[in-house]
Amino acid sequence: MTTISTTQNLSRALAAWEASGSYLRTELFGHQLFCRELGDSNAAPEDTLLLIHGFPESSYSWHKVVDGLATRFKRIVMFDQLGYGLSDKPVENYTYSLFEQADVALQVWQQLGVSGGHLLAHDMGDSVATELVSRHVSNLMPTWFSSGFKSFTFTNGSMVLSLSDLRVTQRILLSRAGPLMSKLSNFKVFDKTVRSAQGTDRLSGEDIALLWENVCLQDGQHKNHLFIKYLNDRKRFEQTRWLPSLAKVTEPIHICWGEADAVARVSMAHYLMENVCPSATKTLMPGVGHFCQISDPDIWLESVLAFYKNT
Repeated sequence: MTTISTTQNLSRALAAWEASGSYLRTELFGHQLFCRELGDSNAAPEDTLLLIHGFPESSYSWHKVVDGLATRFKRIVMFDQLGYGLSDKPVENYTYSLFEQADVALQVWQQLGVSGGHLLAHDMGDSVATELVSRHVSNLMPTWFSSGFKSFTFTNGSMVLSLSDLRVTQRILLSRAGPLMSKLSNFKVFDKTVRSAQGTDRLSGEDIALLWENVCLQDGQHKNHLFIKYLNDRKRFEQTRWLPSLAKVTEPIHICWGEADAVARVSMAHYLMENVCPSATKTLMPGVGHFCQISDPDIWLESVLAFYKNT
């Protein structure tokens, strides 16, 4: 692993975040990936938290809550998925499928010596997590992940795609006009889309500017039509693979949802509890929008940590 920066002209906040992490190279795809680890690298799996961020985010999306999470966990592992943040955003030798993103997560954890832990995901990270769930319940996880997952927490992600309310920009990116939409991408459109998806006014201009900075690294704002293809996987495999797998989980599940989310609407949380995993713990956060850990970190932390007190 290396701490050598591959980026320039970062804002002070993002530069500090990069300086606190490291880079590794994925063995399967050969791309460079940014990761950050807090706490004791020798902590037991029961005291380890594995974070997977969403779209269009990065590991920096956890920056307001990691200290709070560290009051419960001795080790926290997070990384920028390929296509996001400080990690590579390749246009070759990668398709951004959820299967590949799950492979990358496993490669990160293997290189960091993770043998198990509690999994917490947000937005697109929920979809990556459900692919990992599928492998978990099918006994297809690698042998080095011997301690397995201790629990699963899902926050505000389009896990039931038919119940989501995609923004116009997202729909265009998924269409044949996607490459053109990416080419014309700019901050004004991004700002409007993010605020619309959030569903509340509690996301600051600075927060959105930092999201945009992460997006623009390695010209990422012009590649969003590639990154969002994961929703096509969701449409194809959700009902036949991922939701049935989620129904087979025996470990504790937490469905933690901001009720004001305008995209991954709260009806998804209700659907999952009523039709997929009725034994899960459901926590609803009134007045909290889509980018919940950024806009309402205190409420988010209180909701998440309450679950882990009994897990």
